[in-house]
Amino acid sequence: MLRVGSIAVAGSVLPGLLDRRACAAIKETQAKAKSVILLWMAGGVTHIDSFDPKPEAPEEVRGTLGAIPTSVRGTFFCETLPCLAKQAHHLAVVRSFSHDSNDHFLSQAFALSGRRVTPTQITTEPNIGSIVWKLHGSRAGLPGYIAVPGTTRPGPPPTNEFTGGWLGKQFSPFSSGGTPKNEDFTAKVPEATEEEFNLQSLEFADGLDAQRLIGRQSVRDKLDAGLRALESSTQADTVADQYTCAFEMLTSRTVRNAFDLRGESVAMRLRYGNTKIGQRCLLARRLVEAGARFVMVDYGYDPEFGNLWDNHRVAVQNQPHICDIVKLPYHLAGTDQAFAALIADLHERGRLAETLVVFLTEFGRTPKINREGGRDHWGAAGSIFFAGGGTRGGQVIGSTDRHAAYPTSRGYNPADVAATIYQAIGVDPHTMLFDRQHRPIPVLPQGEPIAGLLSI
Repeated sequence: MLRVGSIAVAGSVLPGLLDRRACAAIKETQAKAKSVILLWMAGGVTHIDSFDPKPEAPEEVRGTLGAIPTSVRGTFFCETLPCLAKQAHHLAVVRSFSHDSNDHFLSQAFALSGRRVTPTQITTEPNIGSIVWKLHGSRAGLPGYIAVPGTTRPGPPPTNEFTGGWLGKQFSPFSSGGTPKNEDFTAKVPEATEEEFNLQSLEFADGLDAQRLIGRQSVRDKLDAGLRALESSTQADTVADQYTCAFEMLTSRTVRNAFDLRGESVAMRLRYGNTKIGQRCLLARRLVEAGARFVMVDYGYDPEFGNLWDNHRVAVQNQPHICDIVKLPYHLAGTDQAFAALIADLHERGRLAETLVVFLTEFGRTPKINREGGRDHWGAAGSIFFAGGGTRGGQVIGSTDRHAAYPTSRGYNPADVAATIYQAIGVDPHTMLFDRQHRPIPVLPQGEPIAGLLSI
């Protein structure tokens, strides 16, 4: 009873913890990136109003926004991205991001996993971060896959797509914390305030401190020692590792400090922007600096602002015109400042070369502005970018036609994005993994690294 009970409790102490010994033999080869920061913008970011402007197109396509030069001669971004324009020499922008779905759920699951899915597989395929965690393990006392804050729930119905899938729940990301105030994200919540980032998922329960926690650990260790004398169990050993990592996170000053933004100066916090996306990017930098292997910055469905990127501008959304909403601090203007600060900060600290930064969304938006003044779903074309971690910066890969509707060069889909990330961090996509029924499944059944993007 005690052994089974221990296993049940371990599963709830810290979901997403790894059997580190199972991955200790995995060797990272040809990897330029030691860490990955995935800037996950769920909802479908407009590519025409960001990385692929068409200033010569009719107004119903280009809107009222203009194009600006970047730090790379001959490359132009939309006027909404002045900060990233100055960092373009670090970026590899892919303008021919393309696939065949306009459905949020299918496209998001595809982007997060690199695997084409059916409606019944939305949460069954492991995220890219889960695969990396499984094969490369944890590091520096931190889980192998962390989501900041990990609360995005697209819907309806609200669906958690941050999943370990057939790898098991232990490979779902450790979320930094925060619970949406209106989980279906159907309306704004005026009274909602900026969420706290100070150790939301690492706070002790009322009446519990580090000393009491260590005492509890001592009692558990004695129980487990007795149980192991009675029965040798691989499963029990796995649980022991889970408990060890959980206690390390709760009691390690270094780990707890990594999650605490109060360690940053006011000037640094302002550099990233006094916005949700700005502080999330700053936290991501702190985490990789502390040794985190894979960090996802989660920003797209928000309890205060609704579906940030899904800018159809239908009446229920109560949004400004597409050419106006992009200028707001919670929209492209905020991400521009935050992403540029992250890239520049990593570069200045000498960490960009070993940290792969990937901006990813599930699809672009329609070339033509709809009659309500918004843009609709458009899987045929979109823009993403890579920086650091072996990326050859200062280039644009792929192109679209004069309305940014379809690629005029090779299109790259989420499977190719996943293959590129795996190549950068040293994961062989042909590696066979096993699901909970011990069936062999390849890391990535399809997809090729984006040609010329990495220096590997």
